[in-house]
Amino acid sequence: MMAVPPSYSDLGKAAKDIFSKGYGFGVVKLDLKTKSQSGVEFNTSGSSNTDTGKAAGNLETKYKMAELGLSFNQKWNTDNTLATEVTVEDQLAQGLKVALDTSFVPNTGKKSGKLKTGYKRDFLNLGCDVDFEGPIIHAAAVVGYEGWLAGYQMAFDTAKSKLAQNNFALGYKAGDFQLHTNVNDGTEFGGSIYQKVNDELETAVTLAWTAGSNNTRFGIAAKYQLDKDASLSAKVNNASLIGVGYTQALRPGVKVTLSALIDGKNFNTGGHKVGMGFELEA
Repeated sequence: MMAVPPSYSDLGKAAKDIFSKGYGFGVVKLDLKTKSQSGVEFNTSGSSNTDTGKAAGNLETKYKMAELGLSFNQKWNTDNTLATEVTVEDQLAQGLKVALDTSFVPNTGKKSGKLKTGYKRDFLNLGCDVDFEGPIIHAAAVVGYEGWLAGYQMAFDTAKSKLAQNNFALGYKAGDFQLHTNVNDGTEFGGSIYQKVNDELETAVTLAWTAGSNNTRFGIAAKYQLDKDASLSAKVNNASLIGVGYTQALRPGVKVTLSALIDGKNFNTGGHKVGMGFELEA
């Protein structure tokens, strides 16, 4: 069966999601998603750090003109950064995506821009971005065949005429099992395994180590679907940090997440973190 492989950044995504989704340590967060009758999507989010009390928020609007393959995305956050992205997909060629991403900080006058291109088809996924600040060229390629995936990612700093990033990845993806390994800059090694045990239970394991160090970092995580509206997540790593999360859909379009991070090595001294998140969609 022919299939388009994932982008380089999405390699091993299934395992990453088990470790990251369903948690929100140290913050109270509210996400609101709405859509106007004209098709404009609004995503608003606000959060407060429980340690520092610092609040942050952002607003994102998306508008798509499907008949022209165009999409417009605008973002604003409380750091007063304005970002705009214009994307054209499947118009110049089937599978080709071109985007111009710009940002502006009115307070300082700082401007930045990035030209992003991506091309995907059966067995192949390519990406090349040019960051005008530098300029720095980011490129990545993933090839896939019968479940096997191989990828390469690089960044070239044209101002210094040298490679700023040089990464390789190899993986295997089956229906309920995924294996991912990577080498970053020849010094950072990593790997992950994802398995969907059954319809309710998903598990993941990650390993990482640095050349010249005998310290191996690892973590184990699981997500259990209690019923169609509730799920329980748990993870632990070799630093004895234990994370737990509980997600409950209260009604269609309303979801609440409760999470806690416990320092197993210093259980009695405190420093544990809790978090709460609300997601509203209309």
